[in-house]
Amino acid sequence: MKPILFITQKLPEQAVADLHEVYEVRMWPEEEQNAPREKLLEEATQAQALWTMLGDEIDRELLQAAPNLKIVANLAVGYNNIDLDAAREHKVFVTNTPDVLTETTADLTFSLMLATARRLVEAEKTVRNGEWQAWTPMGMTGQNVYGTTLGIIGMGRIGEAVCRRAQGFNMEVIYHNRTRRSLEDAVYAELDDLLKRSDFVVILAPLTEQTKGMIGKRELSLMKDSAILVNCGRGGIVDEQALYDSLKNKEIWGAGLDVFEQEPLPLDHPLQTLDNLTVTPHIGSATVQTRFAMMELNREALIASANHKPVKNRVC
Repeated sequence: MKPILFITQKLPEQAVADLHEVYEVRMWPEEEQNAPREKLLEEATQAQALWTMLGDEIDRELLQAAPNLKIVANLAVGYNNIDLDAAREHKVFVTNTPDVLTETTADLTFSLMLATARRLVEAEKTVRNGEWQAWTPMGMTGQNVYGTTLGIIGMGRIGEAVCRRAQGFNMEVIYHNRTRRSLEDAVYAELDDLLKRSDFVVILAPLTEQTKGMIGKRELSLMKDSAILVNCGRGGIVDEQALYDSLKNKEIWGAGLDVFEQEPLPLDHPLQTLDNLTVTPHIGSATVQTRFAMMELNREALIASANHKPVKNRVC
């Protein structure tokens, strides 16, 4: 009998076709929704492999209920949805999708910087809603990007890619990271100094015990009132209530967010009422080419596991 693979959201058939040769593939039939927790737990009791999304919580409860589980392939570079300690205890491999989404996520990060600074969403609405009556000297004025100071929190591969893009905009780049890097185009700064000096503060760090809630009321108060915060890392890094207060009270000029503490962002969330906030639905890696490249890395890991071969891109 073939080992069982459960995929928690419907994926394109071309991404899973080869897997039918080595697995009994069971796939949740909806594209817009992850399998409910109850279904995930039920399938995990029989599965040897899980192909998961960021919204799937792979915790100790699930791993204890999955005696046959050998591998969890997570369709993301991040894996804060998985209890790695519990996975190690149960001798379950966890894999992710590094490298292939670097440039795409950097594109989205820079897009949020530009869109927020130049108020693109607000401006488009005035045209579509018939509110644009005439050109005015201060109408829809935003903030410069060219020649400003960019502060990057989390200088990994994506941070370096954003830094490369910033060179084309003649930006001074400073960064804060848990370890100092040897970089030609960026200079290390302590966090408080970075927040005070930057016109754009871009968060690209992973969510860890150290980074959770690292940008709160005190940190936001250090930023310029003309500054823009962009988060393409993880939602839990920013205290969203503190950010709401800062944006509403014009303590910072604007923000662009691709990630949130709760995803999807609830319609009744206070952030939804703000005009000086640009939001996107966690689409950092969302190009056709990149998503298929991510799926390919997961597919390779799943096939290797089924064939008892070395598994690449393991995080544990």
